[in-house]
Amino acid sequence: MVQPPLKQLATICTSRPAPLPTFFFVIIICVLGFYAFHFSSSSSFSVTSSPRNSVRFQQLLLSSGSNYTVASYLRSLTLHPHLAGTEPSSETVRYVESHFRDLGLETHSIQYDALLSYPKSTSLSVLFSNGSVVNIPLSENVEGVVQPYHAYSPSGTVYGPAVFVNYGRDEDYRELAKMGVTVVGCIAVARKGEFPRGVVVAKAEANGAKGVLLYTEGDRFRQGFERGTVMRGIGDPLSPGWAAVDGAERLNLNDSEVLKRFPKIPSMPLSAESAEIILNSLDTASVPPEWRDKKANLRSAAVGPGGPIFINFTYQGERKVATIRNVIAVIKGLEEPDRFVLMGNHRDAWSFGAVDPNSGTAALLDIARRFALLRKLGWNPRRTILLCSWDAEEFGMIGSTEWVEQNIVNLGTKAVAYLNVDCAVQGPGFFAGATPQLDDLLHDVTAQVQDPDVKGATVHDTWTAENGIGNIERLGAVNSDFAAFVQHAGVPSVDVYYGRDFPVYHTAFDTYDWMANYGDPLFHRHVTVGSIWGLLALRLSDDLILPFSYVSYANQLQAYKDTLNHLLDGSVSLRTLSTSIEELKSAAQEIENEAKRLREQETSSDVALFQKRALNDRLMLAERGFLDVDGLRGRPWFKHLVYGPPSDYESALVYFPGIADAVSESKEMNKMGLEELIQHEIWRVARAIGRAAAALKGELS
Repeated sequence: MVQPPLKQLATICTSRPAPLPTFFFVIIICVLGFYAFHFSSSSSFSVTSSPRNSVRFQQLLLSSGSNYTVASYLRSLTLHPHLAGTEPSSETVRYVESHFRDLGLETHSIQYDALLSYPKSTSLSVLFSNGSVVNIPLSENVEGVVQPYHAYSPSGTVYGPAVFVNYGRDEDYRELAKMGVTVVGCIAVARKGEFPRGVVVAKAEANGAKGVLLYTEGDRFRQGFERGTVMRGIGDPLSPGWAAVDGAERLNLNDSEVLKRFPKIPSMPLSAESAEIILNSLDTASVPPEWRDKKANLRSAAVGPGGPIFINFTYQGERKVATIRNVIAVIKGLEEPDRFVLMGNHRDAWSFGAVDPNSGTAALLDIARRFALLRKLGWNPRRTILLCSWDAEEFGMIGSTEWVEQNIVNLGTKAVAYLNVDCAVQGPGFFAGATPQLDDLLHDVTAQVQDPDVKGATVHDTWTAENGIGNIERLGAVNSDFAAFVQHAGVPSVDVYYGRDFPVYHTAFDTYDWMANYGDPLFHRHVTVGSIWGLLALRLSDDLILPFSYVSYANQLQAYKDTLNHLLDGSVSLRTLSTSIEELKSAAQEIENEAKRLREQETSSDVALFQKRALNDRLMLAERGFLDVDGLRGRPWFKHLVYGPPSDYESALVYFPGIADAVSESKEMNKMGLEELIQHEIWRVARAIGRAAAALKGELS
C-alpha cells in the first residue's frame, strides 16, 4: 500500500512530546496579522459578549484546525500501550498535563485509588476424542500489549463441552431449549452483539454454563482479541456512590455490594480465528439459519454439545487497588465563572488506543490549542470551560464517575452541560447522541462545519441526508463517560463521533498505523470532530441565553409515551404521564417565548443581565428534575428516570428504564401485580417530568 503523505510526516515525529509545534506559532502570527488588519477600526481586542464578536471567534476556531497538529498529538499518545494504573499510563498523564500547561491553561490532576483488574496467566486448549490436543494461542504477539482478558473475571479452570449460544440472549437460550440443547455444565461460546459483555456472561451463568468464550465477528484483523470489562455497574466497586480519594471509606472485597458487581464464572475473549477452531468441531443440533456467522469460515452448522471435542481453559487474574489520575484544565469564565461547561475524553486504553480513545484525546489537545489561540486574540469565555482527561474508563467509566461523585453538589447547581468525545474517529459517517434540549444546538453547529468527505456539503447536510432530522441517539447506555453526568447527576450532555464498529476495537491492532491507513488517512475527520466539539463549547459558554430547547424534549417524551401506549396495549393508564408531558410542553413554550423577548432586548443593564442569568438557571436545572432521589429499583445509583440502562437488555424500551424494568419483571407476575408495578413506575416518571416543568417555570406552587 502507498504510504499516505501524512503518515510520512507523522512517522518522523520524535518520541518526545512537542505540545507546541513550530507551525503553531506561524499560525498565531498569521492570524494575529489578519485580525490586526481586519479589526483596525476597533480600539482593542477586548472580549465582549456581543453576538458579532462571538461569531468572529467561532470562525477563528473553525479556521485554526490543523490535521498535521492533531496527527502529531495522536502519534505521541500512541507510542506505547497505556493500560490504566500502569506506568505507561502515567506517561500520558504527564504528556496531557504538560500540553495544557504549556498553552498557559490553569491545570491540575486528581488522584483516585480504585479497584482494577489485571491478568496473570491464561490458557485455552481443545481436546479431541482421539487424544490429540490443540493449544489455542491467546496473544496477538504485539510487544507491550496486555494479554487478552476480561477485567474482573473470576480466576478459575473450567473443563467441558462447548455450546454455541449465538449472541447469548434469552431468546437464543430459548431456541437452544427447543432443539433439546442445554448449556448446563458446558462452556458457552458466544459472538459479540449489542449486549455488554458482562450481560452475556451473566446470562450464561444464569443458564448453568461453567464459563464463557466471547469472540468478535470480522473479515479483517481476525487475529484480534477484544478485551473489555465484565463488571456490572460503573465506578470504583469499593466506593459505590462516593469518590475513591485518599483516606476514603472502602468496602471489603468480600462485601455483598462488591461481590454482586462481578460474575461468578470465568470468561475470556477469543479471536475470530480461534473461534473457528472450536465452532468447526461441533455437531449435534443444527444451527438456525439466522445464527449463521457469514463472516466466519465455518465448515459445520451445529451448536453442540457433542462432537469430538472438550474445552479446557484457565484464567488467573488479580484485582488490586491502583492509582488513576484525571487531568483538568480550566479556562475561567469572565462574567459567570461559577457556571461550568465541561468537555471530556478518556485517556486510558487496552492497547495503543489510536481510535479508542486517543483519537478523542488528540482532538481535545487540539481544542486546547485552538482555545489558547483565541485567548491570545482577546477571547475569554463568559462561563468557565473545563477540559477533562479521564482515566480508567475502560474498566467501567471509573475516572469520570469518581469525579462526578466527588463534585456532585457543585455539578448539581453549576454545571451547564457536559460534552463527551470518546472515539472521535472510527471511520466515515457522523454520529451524535444528546439529551433532547441540545438537539437544536447540534443541528445548528453541524450546519456551520464543512463535511470532511463530501466537497461543498456541511456535516449537517450529509448527516441528515443519511438518517433524516430525527437522527440523534439518546444517552441511556453505560458505554462512555457521559453516563455519570446524565444518569447520576442529571447534567445535559452531548456525545459526538465519526464512524462505527471499527474492526480493531480493543485489540492490539488499534494503532496509529491503522488510523493513518484506514480510519482517517488525512486526519480531516479528527479536525471536524474538534470543530463541532469546540463550537458546542463556545455556544454554551458564550451565548447570553443558553441554547436549550425543552420543546424538543417534550416532543421526544410524547413520542416515548405513544410507543409505550402501543406496547402496553391499553392495559395500564398513561393519563398521568400525558398530563405531565403537556405541562412540560407548556412550560417549555413559555420559556422559549421569554428567551426570545430577552434576546431581542437591546439593553445590557444589570437588570437585563440578571433576568438572563435567572432564565439560564432554569434552563440549566430542568434536567435535574428527571432525577429521583431513590434511583431505579435495585439500582439506586442510576437516578435518571428517562435515560438509563434497563436491567433487561432485551427490553423493547430503551428509555424510561424503571418502566422497562417493571414490564420485564411483570412477565413472572399475575395481571394484578403487573398493572400495579408498571403503574407505580409510570407515576414516578410523571412526577419527574412534573419536576422538570416546575424548574422551567421557576416558581413555587
